[in-house]
Amino acid sequence: MKGMELAENLARRPGRPLSFDRAAALHQAMLLFWENGYETTSVAELTKAMQITAPSLYTAFGDKERLFLETVEHYQTGTTGTALGLIRKASTGREAASNLLLESAVAFTGRDTPPGCLLASSAATGSAAAAGVRAALTSIRRQIELALRRKTACDMKAGRLAPETDVAALAAFTVATIQGMSVAARDGADRKKLERIAYTALAAWPG
Repeated sequence: MKGMELAENLARRPGRPLSFDRAAALHQAMLLFWENGYETTSVAELTKAMQITAPSLYTAFGDKERLFLETVEHYQTGTTGTALGLIRKASTGREAASNLLLESAVAFTGRDTPPGCLLASSAATGSAAAAGVRAALTSIRRQIELALRRKTACDMKAGRLAPETDVAALAAFTVATIQGMSVAARDGADRKKLERIAYTALAAWPG
């Protein structure tokens, strides 16, 4: 029986209480996807890292794709808060960009996590079978870019920025810089180097 069919059948069965720490298992899955990427991480590797059996994985998380998407949600609600939360809390678009860039420099060089960004590196390429995963990650990045663009547009309407300011380009540039910082971290860049990149990017922001 194929994985998806097995997952659906198991999901329909009346389940017994989980015999493992679901949150801890999810965290280990996140770290593995973050390190190796979505498609190159096998179910066997996941169950070993999560210290559970394959039937337990399907019962608790559905299938590999749904497990991955749940790890993405877990990643986004980490200790630094979501990117959208950082934008909402900022008083200006430039402050939001600063928060995103500098928090990224910290998050991409953590001692207890793989380098770089899960969203940027885990499914940058892949087969047609992973199209849904790539689409989900693209949607998240677009939401972040749109939120930053709207925050900056409010500054322009309030007179804090010149009317000719290209708020769309500033938002896109910031998100692209963050993705580049992820690649740099994967290549071995330390936190100080990423912070220098962040401050250089901020120099492009008016004010």
